[in-house]
Amino acid sequence: MSDLTVDSTARDQAAAVRRREVSARELLDLHLARIGERNPELNAIVSLDEERAREGAAAADERLASGAEVGPLHGLPFAFKDTHDVAGWRTTYGSPLYADHVPDRDDLVVERVRRAGVVVIGKTNVPEFAAGSHTFNRVFGLTRNPVDPRRSAGGSSGGAACALAAGMVPLADGSDMGGSLRNPASFCGVVGLRPSLGRVPQWPSANQWETTSVAGPMARNAGDLALLLSVLAGPDPRAPQALGDPGSAFAPPVVGSLAGLRVALSVDLGGAFEVDEEVAAVVSSAAPVLAAAGASVDAAHPVLTEAEDTFRTLRAWHFQATFGDELRAHPDAFKPALADNIRAGEGLTGADVARGFAQRTALSERMREFFGPGGYDVLVLPVSQVPPFPADQEYPTSINGRPMETYLDWMRSAYFITVTGCPAISVPFGRTAAGLPVGLQLVAAHGRDRFLLEVAAAVEAEVAR
Repeated sequence: MSDLTVDSTARDQAAAVRRREVSARELLDLHLARIGERNPELNAIVSLDEERAREGAAAADERLASGAEVGPLHGLPFAFKDTHDVAGWRTTYGSPLYADHVPDRDDLVVERVRRAGVVVIGKTNVPEFAAGSHTFNRVFGLTRNPVDPRRSAGGSSGGAACALAAGMVPLADGSDMGGSLRNPASFCGVVGLRPSLGRVPQWPSANQWETTSVAGPMARNAGDLALLLSVLAGPDPRAPQALGDPGSAFAPPVVGSLAGLRVALSVDLGGAFEVDEEVAAVVSSAAPVLAAAGASVDAAHPVLTEAEDTFRTLRAWHFQATFGDELRAHPDAFKPALADNIRAGEGLTGADVARGFAQRTALSERMREFFGPGGYDVLVLPVSQVPPFPADQEYPTSINGRPMETYLDWMRSAYFITVTGCPAISVPFGRTAAGLPVGLQLVAAHGRDRFLLEVAAAVEAEVAR
């Protein structure tokens, strides 16, 4: 055994396995021990199967010993998000309707991660059908924040973020519609990337042209995230909207600099949403840090007025198309907030949906100009409008005394960016007075995912000083 621990970087863990300084079985034992310590309280990993995991680790060791070629994630323990189908593995989507569901094929993201050599150990917990940014469901219960278990881990990739931060897994996959990679990353103090549209292809899909939701990577640092993105990214003939860059274009090492960058920083996009005072203070404190590192920082933001109507319209349309029949057949099987969102889609007209897509096009064009020649390189804003809230709440009911009318209101800082199609990453940047993590959201032009990783790495370096 080397001096490796579960808190070592994923890159170091993978390299140690390849050099045979640690076996996949030994690495699995380390992670299973941490899971045994922390998961009973946190409930991040579900459908854990130690026997199959040990079989997978033994097979990984045998493959390495045979001299066969191995993938970049060879021997790393991995738990897939419970909305991603894993062939032969219980996959519930957080819904009692699918409590015993076992898929017969892998999703494309699962296929790629498995091919890269991981040892599958289980799934990570999600809210029902990944709806909402607080992870709880009637199948597995509540996932708690690893920093303060009295608080939310965020969602919908809340189990993934919690498991990462607690050292139960070295990397995690997720998906993001309204902030489902970014919000839990901010709440748990890890790094989560919503990639550019088409960067991480998805298959199968009931609607290849519905692109508010994307799959993406999560890790404890930008370099590890780049490692996973290099596996997830790249074209596939089954995904017609996939971007053509190979995954290898995102592989580590990732080294960046803030010198000379043109940065726009906004706490609330010009008053577009309410932001908790402590979160606002952390985001504002980024300005002198970035400037000291050589960036030119302006108080500026794009105008995203249409983002609210665009996101809510297209989300309701998508939810109704996806879950409408099941809601009619099983009206009591859906949590009320999700059922209401599905029903909201029933009242939409063709003109409403057309307006949503037209506005989304306008938002995309506006961001292209914002990041274009003579414009900015990076937009900085909050990931989440609040720090981790009490775990016994479904969602924050107010911010700075201002009521939040729905379970989506407090997520505008994330979903306003969703409908632009731009890549956005959450990077740990500060803490509240109570020690709760606060992430900084960095946004770049569509397609500039590698550049965004480099900026994130540079911000990490400044935070570490």
